[in-house]
Amino acid sequence: MRGSALVRAVVFFGFAAALILISVWFADRPGAVSLRWQGWRVDTSVAMLVLGVAVVAVAAAVAYRVWVILRQAPRRLAQFRTRRRRARGYQALTRGMVAVAAGDIDEARRQAKRADSLLEELPLTMLLAAQAAQLEGDEDVARNYFASMLEHPETEFLGLRGLLLQAGRDGDQAQALRLAQRAFKLKPNTPWVLNSLFDLLIRKGEWHEAQEVVERAVRRGVIAREQGRRHKAIALHEQGLQAEADGGDREALSLARKALRSAPDLTSAAIRLAALQIRAGKARDAARTVEQSWQLTPHPELARLYALAYAEEDELVRVKRFEKLLELRPDHVESHAAMADAALAAKLWGKSRHHLHKLMRELCDGEPSARFYRMMAKLDETEHNDPDVGRRWLLRAGAAAPDESWVCRDCGAQSVEWSPLCG
Repeated sequence: MRGSALVRAVVFFGFAAALILISVWFADRPGAVSLRWQGWRVDTSVAMLVLGVAVVAVAAAVAYRVWVILRQAPRRLAQFRTRRRRARGYQALTRGMVAVAAGDIDEARRQAKRADSLLEELPLTMLLAAQAAQLEGDEDVARNYFASMLEHPETEFLGLRGLLLQAGRDGDQAQALRLAQRAFKLKPNTPWVLNSLFDLLIRKGEWHEAQEVVERAVRRGVIAREQGRRHKAIALHEQGLQAEADGGDREALSLARKALRSAPDLTSAAIRLAALQIRAGKARDAARTVEQSWQLTPHPELARLYALAYAEEDELVRVKRFEKLLELRPDHVESHAAMADAALAAKLWGKSRHHLHKLMRELCDGEPSARFYRMMAKLDETEHNDPDVGRRWLLRAGAAAPDESWVCRDCGAQSVEWSPLCG
């Protein structure tokens, strides 16, 4: 601000100095001018002539400017009224949005009507009207507004989201998928679009397309790379199941490898790959798969597959194999459970009892689950050939905590079998 004021002062004083110099110059050289016109004669100095011309020029400029202002006055007045009307309309729109957020149905409806009349059917007012209708519980009216928004490029995306949410609430998965695909074409890098499209695609079983959506989301940085790898692994896992159902065992094995490579901590992928490797006669590969996954997430099904991979070996030799799993995760319940089960199969009663006692007393968080009481029952029945002792353990199993199950990360729902979708 100080710099611009200084520049204006310098310009003003420069102009004033120039005017003074010109005036002095004309004063030193007055000269004479004589004009004759229509019988009139005017005698004057050059300075007065220049001054007269300047006065006439200024008057003409002022007159022209006044004429321009008068000519543009109606248009400027109309523009002023339009701007004022639009400002009031946007004010009503803002107040209506606040009313929707506050749950004030009457105020939201009133401001929606006011915004609609002031903004002359501006498509954005449809969003407020639709939300007011939803707040009132009139889903049909809201759906009509959202559908009308699809006809305007500036509100098409908002309309799609509104209709998509309604389709989700109505359980219309097919309509929701069509809307999500249309929204994806408009704004393919929007997080909620990608997440919704992925969820709808996997619900329909379109795993290959779901994988492409996830890969795009990761490339664009829309979702976290770790989350993207897990989603991709799930898509590959399910493609493998489809390939196996279609008789493509080799393709199923390849997809299972890719799934585990994408998310090494996805236990279901490791279980699936190990089972396919055993079926393909690759027991050593299956054992390596179990060992690699065991370091991250020990699981009883992995232990079962590990035993199956070495099913041809003697029980005592197999106990040595399970000692490797114990070395990988010596602090985990499942390592001692697997060791106890292998020792029980080899009739190493003391070793089996040692690991069962250790996991039940030291490693179980709270009350041991029913599975471990059943293992104790089997151990006592087998070692002592006494059904009564085993029966007492089974009674305790009936009152114990339920066996471990798969738990949904989002809602906490439990399931006996793993599934990519929560019921």
